[in-house]
Amino acid sequence: MSSSNPALENRVLESYVLGGWHKPRSADGRMLTSAVTGEPVAILADHGLDMASVRRYAIDTAGPELRAMTFHERAAILRSLGKYLMERKDELYPVSTATGATRSDSWFDIDGGIGVLLSYSSKARRELPDSTVLIDGEIESLARDGSFLGAHIGTSRTGVAVQINAFNFPCWGMLEKFAPAFLAGVPTIAKPASPTAYLTEALTRLIVESGLLPAGSLQVICGGTGDLLDQLDGQDSVAFTGSASTAALLRAHPTIIDEAVRFTAEADSLNCAILGAGAVPGSATFAGFVAEVVNEMTTKAGQKCTAIRRILVPETHREATIEALQAALADVVVGDPADKATTMGALAGIDQRAEVRDAVERLKTSATVITDHCDFAGVDPERGAFMAPTLLQATDRRADAIHQVEAFGPVSTVIGYDSPAEAVELAALGRGSLVASVFTDDPAEAATLTVALGSHHGRIQVVDESSLESHTGHGAPLPNLVHGGPGRAGGGEELGGMRAVKHHLQISAVQASPAAMTAITGEYQAGAPRNDTKGHPFRLYFDDLEIGDSIVTDSRTVTLDDIERFAELTGDNFYAHMDDEAAKASPIFEGRVAHGYLVVSAAAGLFVDPDPGPVLANYGLDRLRFAKPTYPGDTLTVTLTCKRKTLRAGAGYGEVAWDTQVVNQNGEVAAAYDVLTIVATREQPS
Repeated sequence: MSSSNPALENRVLESYVLGGWHKPRSADGRMLTSAVTGEPVAILADHGLDMASVRRYAIDTAGPELRAMTFHERAAILRSLGKYLMERKDELYPVSTATGATRSDSWFDIDGGIGVLLSYSSKARRELPDSTVLIDGEIESLARDGSFLGAHIGTSRTGVAVQINAFNFPCWGMLEKFAPAFLAGVPTIAKPASPTAYLTEALTRLIVESGLLPAGSLQVICGGTGDLLDQLDGQDSVAFTGSASTAALLRAHPTIIDEAVRFTAEADSLNCAILGAGAVPGSATFAGFVAEVVNEMTTKAGQKCTAIRRILVPETHREATIEALQAALADVVVGDPADKATTMGALAGIDQRAEVRDAVERLKTSATVITDHCDFAGVDPERGAFMAPTLLQATDRRADAIHQVEAFGPVSTVIGYDSPAEAVELAALGRGSLVASVFTDDPAEAATLTVALGSHHGRIQVVDESSLESHTGHGAPLPNLVHGGPGRAGGGEELGGMRAVKHHLQISAVQASPAAMTAITGEYQAGAPRNDTKGHPFRLYFDDLEIGDSIVTDSRTVTLDDIERFAELTGDNFYAHMDDEAAKASPIFEGRVAHGYLVVSAAAGLFVDPDPGPVLANYGLDRLRFAKPTYPGDTLTVTLTCKRKTLRAGAGYGEVAWDTQVVNQNGEVAAAYDVLTIVATREQPS
């Protein structure tokens, strides 16, 4: 076994804090066992850590370094870390098997977690500025003459992001919380769940070995967190994944309340899948529904907070659905997760299985068992935490147990409904869920159900025949979409693209002059001083350009002949350009007007430097608006100003956005937009 994967050596787990690995004070502690064989794999013992020092180390050591980096610099580190882990992920798979996970289950946890790092890195480089400050929304003028502006900006908070994770995703759970916090410039303290902490520790060892993270960026506590929550203040945040009851206890912690610590929970919920009347038995969509239910029941042995617990089907389709589910479940192979033939492994432990069995007994008060047995392939089902997929049918579709008792394992209940309205009512009895799926080939039915389900669900997946092969899965949270839900589901959000990053930023309202706002945000704002002393800015390399570098062009008069030739060239013969009487009859124009794109093209002719040089290409326009019609005889002048710079490290170029103002002879803005260019750096890649 590699030193990077010591978890299966039946050793005492260590915590990575204060810049190094820390052993517990003694080897006495909780024995963690293999979910497959019941044999010991690791010991979880008390570390006796000084939690105030752990937090202080993150704040004092990592905090300043992270906050000094731009979003793009942090994104580059995430990308490098993701690539490093992807190259070494196979070291984690043998460890993951001990949690009861099949190869496919482990892929979701290991590759999925690493994929979050890569996805967030990519999104940050596309959607965030190469700056330490995020402009949130539009900048508004607070004075008629534009001399005073208002904006919302996001800056890094100076605390720590504490994460408390569940046992079912030891890798993904930590990485999906770490990525947005790191992008925001906030260090993380992670507490993995005890039953599978050995896999999180193995992952952490790979991360530490990479040497890519600034010291203190990520600390991992294997064991109790002691008084960590008592040490927090209003700059910190807590993200919890686990049971709704534990979430409620944490949310009520005196320090979290008194210090207004940001708290988000992603809790268990009784998610549902709804078969619409538009997915009739025998159709491809009906078959897809059955396959998705079985997949969600058996992936990770049903130990997913997003798994389908309630199967809502039209009463007219209920018997056909049950028959199809029975047939599909009969093909499930439950056994050793290391065996490629196995399609469902074990639960995380014997105690977890006991909890699931107890929940099934409570469900039986309002449901009958359809199937709850199988042959176990090559394992001792009692030594390991194995359980047959269990399908029930509600005898009372509105009973509390059906909608409130979650069996966190391979268990789901079929519930009939008589109308779309009743399906929505039944779904809402779960009091808030992470996800619902709707399978139907009727778009109107899909729209009705989706809009009505929205109030009680964090995510809704709608599947029809056209998306059967492409949908991402009922139970698969994605980095670019919200993962969370209202009510029982925790009331919080994780993931969700840049929404998750903003959670760790302080959004502040700033009121300032254009010059000050330009300095604060790092983006040129109209009305700020411009620098036009360097000559044509298109002759400057990326390194030499400064925000505010500008040029005022020569002028050009637009003629009627220009308009007619542009119409002939493009085929754009819209009435306002070609019919004077029709144009005058409109409530907008005084007569024939120039094409908007003629104005843009003429403007380019005024500011483009034709010779080869640092400007390599124009790759688009942003925020284009035609503010005032341009009539034949109007004379246009362009003011072009360097607005924003984004370096593409190692590429030999950067991206530059140019604030472009096209004004007529009266000083009125005819068009305004950002021109996006690629500009070479002085140093080119070898």
